[in-house]
Amino acid sequence: MIRKVSKAQRPVAYFDDVERCVDAIVEKVGKDIVFGMPLGLGKPNLLANALYQRVKNDPTMSLRILTALSLEVPAGKSDLEKRFLDPFVERIWGDYPALTYLQDVRRNSLPPNIQVSEFFMKAGVFLDNPIEQQNYISSNYTHIARDMLENGVNVIAQMVSKKEVDGEVSYSLSCNPDVSPDLAVMMRELEAKTGYKIAVVGAVNNRLPFMYHDAMVPASAFDMIIDNPAYDYTLFSTPNMSVEKEDYLIGMHVSSLVRDGGTLQVGIGSLGDAIAYSMILRHTQNDAYRSAIADLGVMDKSGDLVRRIGGLDAFGKGLYGSSEMFVNGLLELYKAGILRRKVYDHAGLQRLLNDADVTEQVTPAMLDQLLVHKVIRPLLKPRDLAFLQRYGIFKSDIRLANGRLLTGDGHDIGADLSDEANLADVVAHCLGTTLQGGILLHAGFFLGPRAFYNTLNAMDEAESRQFCMTTVDNVNHLYGDQELKSLQRKDGRFINTCLMVTLSGGVVSDGLEDGRVVSGVGGQYNFVSMSHALQDGRLIMMLRSHRTKDGVAMSNIVWNYGHMTIPRILRDIVVTEYGIANLRSKTDKEVMAALLNIADSRFQDDLLAKAKAVGKMPADYEIPAQYRNNFPEVVQARFQAWRAGGLFPAFPFGNDFTDEELVLGKALKGLKAKMANKVGTVAGGLFNVIRGHDIPPAALPFLRRMQLEHPTNFKDKLVQGLLVAELIESGQV
Repeated sequence: MIRKVSKAQRPVAYFDDVERCVDAIVEKVGKDIVFGMPLGLGKPNLLANALYQRVKNDPTMSLRILTALSLEVPAGKSDLEKRFLDPFVERIWGDYPALTYLQDVRRNSLPPNIQVSEFFMKAGVFLDNPIEQQNYISSNYTHIARDMLENGVNVIAQMVSKKEVDGEVSYSLSCNPDVSPDLAVMMRELEAKTGYKIAVVGAVNNRLPFMYHDAMVPASAFDMIIDNPAYDYTLFSTPNMSVEKEDYLIGMHVSSLVRDGGTLQVGIGSLGDAIAYSMILRHTQNDAYRSAIADLGVMDKSGDLVRRIGGLDAFGKGLYGSSEMFVNGLLELYKAGILRRKVYDHAGLQRLLNDADVTEQVTPAMLDQLLVHKVIRPLLKPRDLAFLQRYGIFKSDIRLANGRLLTGDGHDIGADLSDEANLADVVAHCLGTTLQGGILLHAGFFLGPRAFYNTLNAMDEAESRQFCMTTVDNVNHLYGDQELKSLQRKDGRFINTCLMVTLSGGVVSDGLEDGRVVSGVGGQYNFVSMSHALQDGRLIMMLRSHRTKDGVAMSNIVWNYGHMTIPRILRDIVVTEYGIANLRSKTDKEVMAALLNIADSRFQDDLLAKAKAVGKMPADYEIPAQYRNNFPEVVQARFQAWRAGGLFPAFPFGNDFTDEELVLGKALKGLKAKMANKVGTVAGGLFNVIRGHDIPPAALPFLRRMQLEHPTNFKDKLVQGLLVAELIESGQV
């Protein structure tokens, strides 16, 4: 069914069938389609699949897909992995439709008339995929709209939510107002100037949280809208994964660098969760937090920096979030009462709040400050009244007519506030109670676990309006309204992750020196640049001190590397599990000394020797003794003591796994490692089991979950034996 309505000057076509929408797209723009979709969650999978299949079946058509972070449900490689994952996948992702183009990309079987280009990939997943590697487009997040247009995009489409607001049906770009609003404007302008044929498509999914402010758009923002309740499929979620000790140790160090009353940007994953947990610990269990900080030696090693830019106290003022991604960790900070510093879209008002000249409580003193700082004029004009009412300083029922203020309770007051009698009457009859319209978080996109979406969906309108989803152009840099953004983002802490750091302070985040792309730059450079542009901003770059490959440990702090994401001229703060290195404004030898202090001690001597060999460090320099004990076993012992005391849980914000799945996950991980190393104990344990030894009763729930309680063939008996042996060895049964 298709129905057409006219709003503004543009007709909107409504469809309840994706195939009919594909027909309309082809009819409007032709057979050569450059199809743009949002990063991550906001892709309209059903439309993308229908369009992909249409072009795949018709060699006279062509399709180029421009997008980022194409999501896919995990799938097991071995029979054992499939037994574990299949029930979990069904429970978590339900009827989520897989992206068919991604399946063909994985098989390197895209048809010749279809191309897929991504700006950002899931980290490490496509290192050996020639399609992704060859067609990747390296770009800053804030340049994506420009680069899509440059590549000839003529169709953009995304998943949207729908709701009646103030008696009108409105649509929300919800999880992804990051790029499409700016891109749609560019495409409309090109269409008007040149007749370039375009289509802007929205696909309704009523499971998607409805977000307000900049994410709200009218139907007329689209050329076509797909709306069918049958298309309300399960949202892609990212289950919380366990937080390892290295992540927690990094998170604790980072948490000490965040200033109360400041601004926070943080990313997704276990490191983001570790930071959020550490900040919540700082806020809610401050004694335990300070004890752990003391055990880590944070103040002994970096006390001056912490006192200058961070702190250890609970968050009395709270934080404001300005992050390209609204992650679950930020939502947890909101629940804990930490994300509570509201910002306002008026520079004069925001400056008064920053300077503590006013608070969010509306008082006569606030009115005085607004007058003293010339935010409003003594003789109130319509513009002044609009300002006062917009932010709740005046009641909403006040009217201005003929130089008089008319109140809802019948008072008639002169609008000249330089008159003391008028001012007294205004205070008595016009003032509101608290500021209105404050924002706790600005973000460009979101993606998270099921509980994250459920929380957003459960919010009423007033609570939801505290979170402003907006364009990445607005969030990721200062251009456009630098004065206001600088005031809002006071004491900004922009926290990012990287793969490696060179001893001179260069950062490797997105690729390898052989040219392969690990993930993408995304918005990292944007935040690095902004942290230096803001007078009180700081960049915090996190990495684990080392990695292990094929059983061999390697340092992630390296002498040099053949690929660089962030040049050393933009170095600032680097954090590993062993400490904090403050690199800003330092000489090269000071930078190298600071990074050596937070490197794994197994690699410190080699790194120092390389620096000395080329004259970058004094020949007689020695790494101080307090930094020479950076070994995994040292922090492991300390961490185990904390965990025994109830701190640093494996899943600080819950998880989607059952108790059996948590045990099985560890067992399968251990079993996989042993099989890779050909550990003989597995074979020995298996031999004992298949000789007829009894299965321990405690193992039966795990075997039932894996459908291995009653194996019927030799292969299943082998798998059952391996699993039981691992469960026994790991102490689970």
